[in-house]
Amino acid sequence: MLRPRLRIPRVPRLGLVRSPRSYHTIPELQYVWKEDDKSPQLFTRFGFDHAWTQYQSFILNKLNQLTTAEPGQKNKWEGKELKEILLGTARDPESATIFNHASMAHNNHFFFKHLADMTIEIPNSLRTDLETSFGSIETLRQQMVYTAAAMFGPGFVWLVKHQKHSGGFASYKVLTTYLAGSPYSGAHWRRQEVDLNTAVGSTEKGIQTARKYLEDTAYGSTGKQPSDNRMKLAPGGIDVMPVLCINTWEHVYLPDYGIAGKLQFAEKWWEFINWELVAEEAKIKK
Repeated sequence: MLRPRLRIPRVPRLGLVRSPRSYHTIPELQYVWKEDDKSPQLFTRFGFDHAWTQYQSFILNKLNQLTTAEPGQKNKWEGKELKEILLGTARDPESATIFNHASMAHNNHFFFKHLADMTIEIPNSLRTDLETSFGSIETLRQQMVYTAAAMFGPGFVWLVKHQKHSGGFASYKVLTTYLAGSPYSGAHWRRQEVDLNTAVGSTEKGIQTARKYLEDTAYGSTGKQPSDNRMKLAPGGIDVMPVLCINTWEHVYLPDYGIAGKLQFAEKWWEFINWELVAEEAKIKK
């Protein structure tokens, strides 16, 4: 007796949904993963593809979906650069999703674009300012590496430059941002220098504290909606410019370094910094 064959429906492969107008595309990097496995590298081929190519493509495609207007409608963020989007949405809780994707795409790119495939010495002019700010390059290294390793939640550790110089030299400091928080002074409402998951807990009181924190950082103490004439700096804030960062999100270090490998990853990252580009970022003559 012949039995009818059951047709098994084909399950479509999951892919990235691309916007009809994909303004944001994955940028090219100076850092290129080497085919030569004998050369020291920060990532394996799989780790690099996972942390950069796949993740950056995913986050940018999602941002394209969020900022592409429906037919007959307008979206004020369509076609805008990442930095302009994150600065423009930093104080608007209703645009939190757009901010998160724009800021995360910017931060992840900032991390990867400052990588080198070899050891690059720090230009003397930059070294002098860093030593003046931190006492020594080793102190700076330890501060960035151990801060990154100690962060409980995912985020970024930044080296930032004070925009106003004093004493004839540029001043630098290290700061942290959690999740997709931004170090830019114009986005200080969403800097997220603390991890609310660990700072306030999951109790009802903790949730209320977190909600108040987000409302205050978004609207200020008045609770009013932001206007176009908003402050660029928080009261008492300082104007800083990021020049370098390390990414501590799990998808960056887990594939190659494992669950307990964040410190190893951070220490190795220090060996692959493109200090020439950092100096260029800081607009310092070499």
